[in-house]
Amino acid sequence: MDVVTLSRLQFAVATYFHFLFVPLTLGLSFLVAIMETLYVRTGDEDYRRITKFWGKLFLINFAIGIVTGITLEFQFGTNWSRYSAYVGDIFGSLLAVEATVAFFLESTFIAVWFFGWKKLSPRMHLLSIWLVAIASNISAFWILVANAWMQHPVGFAIRNGRAELTDFLAVITQRFAILEFVHTLGGAYILAGFFVLGISSWHLLRKRQVGLFAKSFRVAAVWTLIFAVFEIAQGHMNAEILHTAQPAKLAAMESHWETTSNAPLYLLSWPDSQNGRNRVQALGVPSVLSLLAGYSPSTEVKGLRDWPADQRPPVLPVFLSFRVMVGLGFLFLIVAILAFRGRKTIESRQGLLRFLPWMIPLPYLANQFGWTIAELGRQPWIVYGMMRTSAGASPLAVSQVSVSLVAFILVYSLLGVVDFYLLWKFARMGVIEEAAAPANLQGTAGQRSSMSATA
Repeated sequence: MDVVTLSRLQFAVATYFHFLFVPLTLGLSFLVAIMETLYVRTGDEDYRRITKFWGKLFLINFAIGIVTGITLEFQFGTNWSRYSAYVGDIFGSLLAVEATVAFFLESTFIAVWFFGWKKLSPRMHLLSIWLVAIASNISAFWILVANAWMQHPVGFAIRNGRAELTDFLAVITQRFAILEFVHTLGGAYILAGFFVLGISSWHLLRKRQVGLFAKSFRVAAVWTLIFAVFEIAQGHMNAEILHTAQPAKLAAMESHWETTSNAPLYLLSWPDSQNGRNRVQALGVPSVLSLLAGYSPSTEVKGLRDWPADQRPPVLPVFLSFRVMVGLGFLFLIVAILAFRGRKTIESRQGLLRFLPWMIPLPYLANQFGWTIAELGRQPWIVYGMMRTSAGASPLAVSQVSVSLVAFILVYSLLGVVDFYLLWKFARMGVIEEAAAPANLQGTAGQRSSMSATA
């Protein structure tokens, strides 16, 4: 393999691994904040205990996510130096804002939250976890804006042989960036919801700390349904933005070869990239692809044959990733509805309790397939329509990248084993019993009942 391919593989390994931790951090931070809010509002000690339980899992996940994120950014200097030199004025400024504002805020207040249980007032302690959750998601915003600029570059001018920023506001407010941000967050929130539902179900099935995990389940059931519906509703907007910004990616997602109006959506197809056609093509629903792309059956959808073969994305992996992601999205909606409907009597729903722990890996897969579509679908461009991936790689020897790729795989494998072992270990332990916290919250005795219900 050449240097470009090896560098792409190394970046893919780092990105896929890092993105195992990011979605759970984004979603679980808010769920922990919601549970602590319920504790502060009601004085119910059960909510304090489950807040600390889920907070411990959040901290484990957060720590590994930081480590993998730092090494990921280093690669822009080591493996993609030509890319960095060409677009650093734009890309670097976005990452700098993320590091100096959002990451600083997030890292500071996560320490305040962890060490401040007995040192801060309940309301100030609650504020710290909300700041962590908000800062984590703001951090994601800046990183996703940087990625969105690579997908759809705006607000720049080419000067002295490099891209220079001319309109910062255009970069951070462009529609492509906003849609990428909200779609990624929706997937992250679904993952966190099923993480809480699955672990809560595991304990409820075994009749362990039923009162505590029933409350966790009810909070997560409402949360997961909201974002399962949101993700389906928002997802179709991506077809419309891709139709104008990245038409080749849209064509690859649907294995659409011929430019046409009233373009159908085929429920059963299989691409044949070598011959520029579909080997299998059946069950077409008339005009649906045109409706998704432009809200009109007469919308013209460009086909892959409009581009030379060397400017088309790799069709089969993009096509399959899209179908798996969409299929999982509808599965999440169905299961979220079942969890929401059964939340008040969940202790007796044995079938659902057995099934939900098996759902935990699926949102991870859906998020990974989503990134596969985003990144492979952009190829052969590192900056869409502007700079080819092959032009952005550093002038390194094959042996140098081969050694670092192997090292990344070994180190990440070790980190992954440690992280998932710790999550598994502490998740199985359940809520550790401890002495009741001093009654320093205002509220009635009735509000402090461990059996109070949540929506």
